[in-house]
Order: sequence, then C-alpha cells, then structure tokens
Amino acid sequence: VRDISNYCAVSGCFVRTFLLYKLQYSRRNMAPTLGYWQIRGLAHAIRMLLHYKEVEFEDKMYEQGDAPDFSREQWTKEKFTLGLDWPNLPYYIDGDVKMTETSAIFAYLGRKYNLCGSTEDAKIRNDVTYSVQQSQRTDFVRIAYNPKFEELKAPFQASLQERLQKF
Repeated sequence: VRDISNYCAVSGCFVRTFLLYKLQYSRRNMAPTLGYWQIRGLAHAIRMLLHYKEVEFEDKMYEQGDAPDFSREQWTKEKFTLGLDWPNLPYYIDGDVKMTETSAIFAYLGRKYNLCGSTEDAKIRNDVTYSVQQSQRTDFVRIAYNPKFEELKAPFQASLQERLQKF
C-alpha cells in the first residue's frame, strides 16, 4: 500500500507540474491581443505595424453604445479583469507582457521587432519623429472634432505641405 501511495503522490505531482507548464507555455505562445474601441483611432498605427511585421494577433474591439450616451459598458465590465497596471485603451497583451498607452506599446514593439534603429542617432531620430507625428495627430484631431471643422479645414490643409516636408 505504501508503494502505491508514494507512486500516486509522485505521479500526481508530475501531472500538476506538467499541466502548469502546459498552461504557462500556451500563455507564452498565444497570439498577442490588441484591445481598442471599434474605430481606427490610436490603435490603427499599431495594427499597421503588427501587419507589417506579419504578427498574428487578436484585434479585440470594444463597441460604444449609440448617441447621446455612448455607453462604454462593454469595456468597463472587462477593464479591471485583464491584469493591466493602468487599465486603458489601447492595451497590448503578449504572453506575460500586459501594457497600455500608445507610446509605450510602440516602444515595446519597436524593441521586440528591432525597429528602433541600431545607433543612438537612429534611436533619437525615431523618438523625435514619433513625437512630431503625435503633435501633428493632436492638431488634426482638434480640428476634426471641432464644431467649426469646415472653416478650420482649409487653413489646416494649406499647412500640410510644410508640416509634412521633413517626413
């Protein structure tokens, strides 16, 4: 009887260890998840980068309710269950890596897929270009969501050639 109980204890330990390993292995080898609203917005450039690098990923899109309330319930009921330190959209989950914030996600993907440049000069140029692009985006969004969009559109379009010259 004693030999059988030792065998069961050892084999049970082996089974638990195997299942734990399999769970951790499968978590590491699952496709990453990008979570964002069901719009292009901040996540679209991240999607393009992932497609460019041919990364298979789950594109988790949260729907907002109709106007005028624009319910965020689909996101808020899941928001605190994902293990994110700073629950926000967009988020990116890649195995044990769980992160939010657009610039942090870009920085992570740039390092992971060797898109940061190999010299300090190239890294600085990437950082500056990203920051300038974010400023350009912010300027555009301010106009796009402004009730006076039609009157603001022409001056913005006139400034585009100069704004985009260095890109």
